[in-house]
Formats: sequence, C-alpha cells, structure tokens
Amino acid sequence: MEMEGLQDSIHNRSLLAAVIGLGYVGLPMAVEMAQAGYRVHGIDIDTLKVARLRAGDSYVIGIEDQVVQSLTAKGLFTATTDYTAVAKADIVVICVPTPLTPGHQPDISYIAAAVEGITPHLKQGSLIILESTTYPGTTEEHVKQPIEAATGWTVGKQFHVCYSPERVDPGSVNYGVKNTPKIIGGATASCLAYGTAFYGSFLNEIVPVSSTTVAETAKLFENTFRSVNIALVNELTPACEQMGVNIWEVLDAAATKPFGYMPFYPGPGIGGHCIPIDPIYLSWAAERQGSELQFIKLADATNREMPERVVARAVELLMQSGIFVKDARIVLAGMAYKKDIDDLRESPALDVFRLLSAAGAEVVFTDPMVPVFRKDDGTIIQAQPASPELWAWADLVIITTDHSAFDYQEMADHAKRIFDTRNATQSVHGGNIVVLGHPAYAPIPTETDIEIEKMSTRNSPEQVGDSDGES
Repeated sequence: MEMEGLQDSIHNRSLLAAVIGLGYVGLPMAVEMAQAGYRVHGIDIDTLKVARLRAGDSYVIGIEDQVVQSLTAKGLFTATTDYTAVAKADIVVICVPTPLTPGHQPDISYIAAAVEGITPHLKQGSLIILESTTYPGTTEEHVKQPIEAATGWTVGKQFHVCYSPERVDPGSVNYGVKNTPKIIGGATASCLAYGTAFYGSFLNEIVPVSSTTVAETAKLFENTFRSVNIALVNELTPACEQMGVNIWEVLDAAATKPFGYMPFYPGPGIGGHCIPIDPIYLSWAAERQGSELQFIKLADATNREMPERVVARAVELLMQSGIFVKDARIVLAGMAYKKDIDDLRESPALDVFRLLSAAGAEVVFTDPMVPVFRKDDGTIIQAQPASPELWAWADLVIITTDHSAFDYQEMADHAKRIFDTRNATQSVHGGNIVVLGHPAYAPIPTETDIEIEKMSTRNSPEQVGDSDGES
C-alpha cells in the first residue's frame, strides 16, 4: 500500500485488522484497536474463549464485559476460530504464547501454527506484525521467510512484516496498551513505515528501531535485566537473615537514592511469562551463535530455587512448633504469580504447593482471584474461602501472593503461625509472624527501633520482580 493511500485509510479507519491469539496480550490489543475505530476480527483456537467473547464475557482483567459487548454491538469487534477472517484483513497481529519446551528450549510452535494458518488467506499489501516474545531472528526465519516461500511474494512489496514486542503489565493501574511506549522494527524501511503509521494512529508513543531483530532483543533484555536483579536480591535475602539484617529495611533505604538505583524485592520465586522465560530465549539465541551468558543462567537458577527455600523455611518453622511436615496442615494464601491478578503462569506458589504436598503435608489454598487450579495429575483443586476458621485450622499459613483483598490483621489474629514471603504484614500486629528477609533470630527491639517503626509510613512496595509481565 502506498503511503498516501495508507494515511487515508488510517484517517478514515477503513483498515480491517485481525488479531491472532486472544489472551492477556491479544485481547487488550484488539480492544484498543476497536476503540480507536478499526474493525477487528479476533481469532483464537480456544473455542471456550471465543464463545465467552461472543457472549460479551471478558476473561482478562482490565477488559470489562461492557466494553466487549459495546464493541461487538457496534460491529467493531468479532471473535472467531476461523482463519478465513484473515482474507479481509489489511493488518494481522500475532499474539500467541511462546513457552518453553520440557527440555527448557524455546517453543515457537504457536507462532509457526499461526503463520501457517494465516498464509493461505493473506491478501497482497497486508502487514503482519508479530508481538509474541521470542528470540532474535524469529520474525525473519518464521514469519517472513515462510510467507515468501509459500506465496512467491517479496517482503516490502507484496506484503509487509514487523516485530513489535508486547509490553503488558497485568493488573497495572498506571500502564496499558495505549500509554506504554511501543517498540517496532520492520523487515524493510517500507514495512517499518507501515507499522509505525498504523500503531501511531492509536497509541501514544512509537519507538522505531532499525530491524525486527533489534526489537526482539530489546524485549528480551528488558526482562533479563529484571531477572538478574531479582536474583541478586533473592540471593542476598538468606544472607541478611543470618546476619541479623532486615532486607526490606535495607531495600527501602537504598531506594531513597534518586539516581543510579531501581528497587527490586525478594519473594517466593518468579512468575508470569516474561521473567522466568524471556532470559532463557535470549540465552538460547546467544548460545546458538557461540556465546554463553553466564549471568542469565545463574539468575535463572537462583530464582528457581526460591520455592524450595520457602518450603525449607516452612519445614523449619513447623519443627519449631513440634510439628513434622508430613503431619502439618498448611494454607497457601495466594496462588497467582502477582498481586491482584488471576494469572497462574509460572507461579511459584504452584511449586510451593507441589513440594509441600510431596512432603506429605495437607495443603489447601485461598485466593480471591483464582477459584481453582489443576494439579500435575490433572485433578482440580478448589480455593477455600478466606476466613478466621481457615486461618485457625492451619498449623502454618504461608503468604505466597500479597493480594489486597486479604485481611492480614484477621489472619494474624487467628493463625497459629504465618510465614510471609511478600512483606504483606508490615503494618499488622502479632507475634506469630515470620517474614522472609527478616533476621532469622531477631534481636530485642530498642527504643530507637520502636521510634523508627512509628515514623515509618511506607506503603507496601509494588513487587517489581513479579510483574512480566508485564508479560
């Protein structure tokens, strides 16, 4: 499409878009496009998701049912499982999962399947944008080249290709699709111009880069940065406990530096798509070229050890009460990987649940956002309602997700013992609470300590280490 004609199509919103994959990334993007006046076909192979959307039922936090219903009624959004909808589309945005294989390798099978599904229906002049997080070179190797091979077209002439990494922070009240700067790289200069013009028509800020590979690498580096810094804090946490130092106080003090520092916090592990997975994609790509990224491997190992450390500390706390773990009743408060969302992807609470259950404990969970989850053996576990009776039933309550809906004072008033891995109980009174990162053997507080505690007005920190997601 010529730039003059493109600008006209953008101005009058005559371009039709298709979004492949209607999950945490794809549905918000499809809704943002539709709210800007574009007609959008959402395509997903999950028949249940499509059925819910057709019924006006949103399953993504931040996308209200009324929004889906209104856009559907106006003819701006439709949901389908049929790839033939691509035949009408000028823009095709791919937002499918990119997990790891059981062998801890990149799994781009969903991207390959999406490209295979759209290729027979592409019309000349269309723009394909990959948003799925992936390793450098994926857009070239698995989007551009297969389409060229199947159609005989040339990128930049008969069709266009861009890579623009998703930057979704689930549950964020500050940043969404529209106001998060959008990186984009094109396979050619004309591809980049097309993609920049389209996204620039409804997003606040576009950040063009020189290639799809640069855009792919930038996304991976963002989350590798977070993974490495979270690992540093997680590694420091047990050392501080043994040294008699409260790591949360240390981090709060360090965070007052107005330059050269960004706060990260400890927790029971890392979750979501981005932090546990993205660094592995970058490391794999580097190794493919003969480079070894040792920081990434060390950070990944350190962060993945955290659920085991949490369980070991829980066993120790139970033993202090004269209870063997095999005889213990344990409540996990929170299963989502992050505060105030319903996302279980890579959640460390799942590992804590599995490890404690394998040790013989009777483990239940409560989570205001997650009603059920599926265990490794396929059985479904139902959430228990948070109540004084539940807290009193347990020999140990472990706070694995610091949801705002939990009444932590009520928890402290009724629980025999609490192990807080998120510092969620900082404003709670009770002598039955052990906090991850607090001194293992706390000294008797002095008058100075008491005065400092009274003066402290810090709100609970946002768990930078658990957001991916942002995804």
